[in-house]
Amino acid sequence: MFAVVDIETTGGRPESDKITEVAILLHDGEKVIRKFSTLINPRCKIPPQITQLTGISNEMVQDAPQFHEIAKEIIDITKDATFVAHNVRFDYGFIKAAFKNLGYTYQRKTLCTVRMSRSAFPGLPSYSLGKLCNSLDIVLQNRHRALGDAEATAILLGKIFEQNKDAEPQWIDKESKKTSIPPLLNESILNNIPEGITGVYYFHNQGGHVIYIGKAIDIRKRIFQHFSMTTMGSKRAVQMKNEIADISYETTGSELLALLLESDEIKKQKPIYNIMQKRVRAVPYYGIFTTYDAYGYINFSMQKLKEGDEPFITTDNMHEARNMLYKMIEKYALCQTKCNLHHVGGPCFDYQIHKCKGACIAKEDCETYNTRAMQAITTYGFQHESFLLVGKGRHELEKSVVCLERGRYKGFGYVDISFGEPALSDLRECIKTYPHNRDIQQILCQHVNKGHVKIKYEERETVYS
Repeated sequence: MFAVVDIETTGGRPESDKITEVAILLHDGEKVIRKFSTLINPRCKIPPQITQLTGISNEMVQDAPQFHEIAKEIIDITKDATFVAHNVRFDYGFIKAAFKNLGYTYQRKTLCTVRMSRSAFPGLPSYSLGKLCNSLDIVLQNRHRALGDAEATAILLGKIFEQNKDAEPQWIDKESKKTSIPPLLNESILNNIPEGITGVYYFHNQGGHVIYIGKAIDIRKRIFQHFSMTTMGSKRAVQMKNEIADISYETTGSELLALLLESDEIKKQKPIYNIMQKRVRAVPYYGIFTTYDAYGYINFSMQKLKEGDEPFITTDNMHEARNMLYKMIEKYALCQTKCNLHHVGGPCFDYQIHKCKGACIAKEDCETYNTRAMQAITTYGFQHESFLLVGKGRHELEKSVVCLERGRYKGFGYVDISFGEPALSDLRECIKTYPHNRDIQQILCQHVNKGHVKIKYEERETVYS
């Protein structure tokens, strides 16, 4: 059974735009046996250019049902059916996103009549629905309305079946699987990627050039997420998928090392489809600093960085710095006044709701308060420390090691533990040097306390401290 679906929307992005019309034709492989079609109130304004294209106006959908009111009918009519659409990534992605907003996971096998038409009718000038219908003498009424486009797609599906009537019985199932695989990629490449490995993966084009670099706790799972319908809404994502001809990967064992390696590789190779982390900026934008006030309390403040500043935490922007301060306040019961977040005289707001212990009005003595402030500094700050982070390796007889000296990243490596616990000299000698930069600093700030043993040392030390 096949559910031929067409939708109209307020735009092209499932994560932000909404469905304004849906049509579903249940097809048994020979004929349509059930129809469902309705306008949908998107609860947002329809852009004028969309109205001009589809003819669907704000007035037309004003009294139409909302998606949640027709969701059960969509589930029922598509149950046990393969979801079919012309450019199925678009329609399926929107339907999945709409259900996700309702807290429901919608999942069906899919078929794309664009891809199937290229195989069934090679050499046509265009495979857009309108031009394809002209080439195949399919009458297309009410173009860019859900029911008209769905009816044309259903006729097209029938012609595809007719063209493939002599094909092996499993060809439909094979075609359904192919809709999630890039057209230039050999399926065996995906099959050879093991499950559950952590590291960095590379997408290559036909020329072998790296066009995208990513990292993942589970590389295989993350790669398939790239190819899923819900992530293919943007033109750039579709374009990248269509260029992928090969995939390679490098295991790291540790999520932290995957992040560090990914950042370095993006800066070195500058893949066309990676946007973030291409530029190397040596100095972060904002930092959090510590001082003592006249009463002996440790104070925290945030400010834009200048060359030569030495904050104990660095962040991308003021918003992130402020959020970091609030995290410290929450975790260590610090005072908003002493964190430069309360500028009015008298007790801070947290004191009034019994979360601050009274440093703002000198009710709590500075020694007690400073003990907690120092715990926050130790937890979140490492700009002046030299230490190793020892964590999970690529297999059971290996550990990963990340090295920082005086707060600056020196690199990472792996050490063999098959002969027992390694000495500090072994941990330091395994390090491969990598450059320090702002993005690396951010990664370390966020992951320094996640699942790693922190071993402090002096730069000339040769034993565990």
